[in-house]
Amino acid sequence: MLRDIIVDSKAIDRALAGEELSYNDGLELINSDNQFVVGATADLVRKKLVGNTVTFAASYYMNYTNLCAASCQMCAFYRKGDESDAYTLTPEQIEARVAAAKSMGATEVHIVGGFHPSLQLDYYENMMRIIKKNHPDLTIKAFTAAEIFFLSKLTKTSVKEILSRLKSAGLDSMPGGGAELFHPDIRNQIVRGKCSGQEWLDTIEQAHNLGIKSNVTMLYGHIEKPEHIIDHLIKVRELQKKTGGFITFIPLKFSLDNTELEQKHQVNHESSAIYDLKIIALARLMLAGHLNNISVYWVALGKKLAQVALSNGGSDLVGTAFSEEIYRAAGKPTHSSVMELATMVKEIGRAPAQRNTFFEVLRTF
Repeated sequence: MLRDIIVDSKAIDRALAGEELSYNDGLELINSDNQFVVGATADLVRKKLVGNTVTFAASYYMNYTNLCAASCQMCAFYRKGDESDAYTLTPEQIEARVAAAKSMGATEVHIVGGFHPSLQLDYYENMMRIIKKNHPDLTIKAFTAAEIFFLSKLTKTSVKEILSRLKSAGLDSMPGGGAELFHPDIRNQIVRGKCSGQEWLDTIEQAHNLGIKSNVTMLYGHIEKPEHIIDHLIKVRELQKKTGGFITFIPLKFSLDNTELEQKHQVNHESSAIYDLKIIALARLMLAGHLNNISVYWVALGKKLAQVALSNGGSDLVGTAFSEEIYRAAGKPTHSSVMELATMVKEIGRAPAQRNTFFEVLRTF
């Protein structure tokens, strides 16, 4: 049994007792050299909280532009406008892509883009209206808190008004991107021209207060230190206590290829599989009882490691990621089908289920 092999770990004891873990507990776990124990504990907590079902969505990822006023050191996706592959989708192109995704079985459209330096609010409102008018059964999960904050500054319109107008136009929920890591000491080294961690949190809190639920992410595996990870998780937990607006937590593994961090030799390798599993387990244990959906983003980890992560506290595979472009720009394969994800889950003895954006089960396999 797990308890028989644990040696003097107050954090593990507290986790197994269902207690909320402290900052120091988090540091103990992330610095542990026994990932088997940490992962096994997270898996026990996962089973207690959410059972043996592994969920995923049939999702279409649409990036409406890769033009971006920011120049983040960890991003390989952004363009400045004079490159041959810079683009901004027209309303007609958006409709054609969404229609194609629906024909493939997508039930949600996941929309993010760069910080376009000149697009005004009506572009985004029209995007919502076109999709809702032609595909009312599709859930629209669109625009990160970082995009909303940028648009607020660009248009000199309040965050609350922008969110209210987008919700009226058809916005259902928001993705969790742009969170990166909240702590200013590390955030200022990996992003450039993007909102601060606190501004991200303030923006998403306003969304939650308007009834717009969201995901939340964390970018790890670059130049962060353990304390930055724990700080991020605790800030997520504290906001979740306040609003209850986060749907799932998604750790995002940093993908090195074609980024400034690689080119300047600040990072010369991606995080190890052991570290990846530790992050999933840590998220489960630090957020337990407050945010119980812990997503394993197979696009970033690869399918085999994602299966292992599901036995280290994970309970969701995010989605099919039709047409995902951001990780593709950093050299990752980014496509799967509903049946392929279901097979992944069955192979490890868990129960697959297709869900909607809000984690309501649509069908089991």
